[in-house]
Amino acid sequence: MCWLEGKVALITGGGSGIGRALVERFLDEGARVGVLERSDQKVIDLQEQFDDRVVVVQGDVTLLEDNERAVAETVRAFGKIDTFIGNAGIFDYFVTLPDLPKENLEKSFEQIFGVNVKGPLYGAKAVLPELLKTRGNIVFTVSNAGFYPAGGGPLYTASKHAVVGLIRELAYELSPKIRVNGVAPGGTLTDLRGPEALGQEKQTQSSVDNIEELMSSITPLHVVPSPQDHTSAYVMLASNKDSMAITGVIINSDGGLGVRGFHSIAGGEHL
Repeated sequence: MCWLEGKVALITGGGSGIGRALVERFLDEGARVGVLERSDQKVIDLQEQFDDRVVVVQGDVTLLEDNERAVAETVRAFGKIDTFIGNAGIFDYFVTLPDLPKENLEKSFEQIFGVNVKGPLYGAKAVLPELLKTRGNIVFTVSNAGFYPAGGGPLYTASKHAVVGLIRELAYELSPKIRVNGVAPGGTLTDLRGPEALGQEKQTQSSVDNIEELMSSITPLHVVPSPQDHTSAYVMLASNKDSMAITGVIINSDGGLGVRGFHSIAGGEHL
């Protein structure tokens, strides 16, 4: 039996990476899916692959009107929205404070916080009336950088800490009608891009030297998850039946980073 049979989800940044994996998984679980995606080519790819099972809106998560348009088109196509997944994000590729160019600092901040913080906030605002009708739920994509240092530079890390605060505040404000949770993936090979202000708009994680070795070496489980490996956590949180008592919670899907201090001190394999 499918976990999300008859449900409707709206996913931002659904054209690639974890977002694309979520579109595919939610469809497999019986849901219909709306997507807000910035890239023209990714919009075309989604429409060609999934036909009328997915409605795709080209737009920018940092614009409230684009979020509202995505909500309206999803409801027009499928009649309702049960789950909003604020997933779109950009990275800063570990640029440290000393290395942040002064002349681009303000613009870099605006671009990273615009997508990573304003995006989920605007999406939640736009979808709120529909979720109140369905007693639905919200799931935000966080990151291991929402909990620990060295998951990015100061801009990315601060933005993901802000998303943690947003989850907790909205879980409090929107209860008891709407549940709000998050998933915090660890290092995952995707085409996550950086801000134009740092010249990183074409940068991808897979192009970083020795990235798989770096990702696996810092986790006790020594894993490099695929985008698909994170999707089960989202599915569970999206299911009111299977997580009806869960709100304000963030699932850390990061290979055990929370215990890495002990692991690094002990050294070697535990088992």
